[in-house]
Amino acid sequence: MKRLALNAAALAVLAMTIFPVYWMFLTAFKPTSDIQAATPTFWPAHPTLEHFATAISAPNFWTYWRNSLVVTVAAVLLALVVALLAAFAVTRMRWRGKGAFVLAVFAAQMAPWEALLVPVFIIARDTELLDSLTMLTGVYFMITLPFTIVTLRGFLQAIPLELEEAAQVDGCGRLMAFRRVVFPLLAPGLMATSLFGFITAWNEFAFVNVLIIKDQDRRTLPVWLSSFRDVFGTDWGATMAAASLFALPALLLFLFLQRRVGTGMTAGAVKG
Repeated sequence: MKRLALNAAALAVLAMTIFPVYWMFLTAFKPTSDIQAATPTFWPAHPTLEHFATAISAPNFWTYWRNSLVVTVAAVLLALVVALLAAFAVTRMRWRGKGAFVLAVFAAQMAPWEALLVPVFIIARDTELLDSLTMLTGVYFMITLPFTIVTLRGFLQAIPLELEEAAQVDGCGRLMAFRRVVFPLLAPGLMATSLFGFITAWNEFAFVNVLIIKDQDRRTLPVWLSSFRDVFGTDWGATMAAASLFALPALLLFLFLQRRVGTGMTAGAVKG
């Protein structure tokens, strides 16, 4: 009975979590008459792609799509490189101030990034980097870096140090031991970290609104979602289709990486 109760509770939470996403995709395929009907329908009787056509043909759609992809991928890759070096230094080296550095990273991870909107705007204004994708990439890098360091630090700590020592005994240098032994075992951690970093940067909205003011061609997809609201109200069909298109890259990336993200790859690698 206890297991049944827990399973029922888990299914209820799952249903509450999935239903808004299902309703978003459902509304995207519904005709406008069904969306505005007084009686809701939970399956499109006459599915249509009209709303997706409206979303794709919206002004600057492909420009915003390219901007989002460029700044997100650049920020995530840069954060992975820097965080990997930082996590290696924290877990594999001894140096003065390491504890303070780790504490600072955790504090940066817990801090609300919205509190930095005004300081970041002042810096961008004084350095003439407003309306710049470079500044936006730097901000996304700043947002994703603490989480990436913390996550990769945990994955590196789970890899036995004896593996590197055994490789060094066999003639590998420290860098070669890391590249040939540790890095392949760290691949699931890199994939998991890149996935969460991608989602964080892809969904960010506030900094785009603050840093991209005049040049509308430099904005990203989260801002584009607000383009289906006018003086006559909101085009809910086109808005849901746009939201579905916006969520699709992160969903596909998750489906691609979820089988490759695992733990326990080092279990039994070192025999006592």
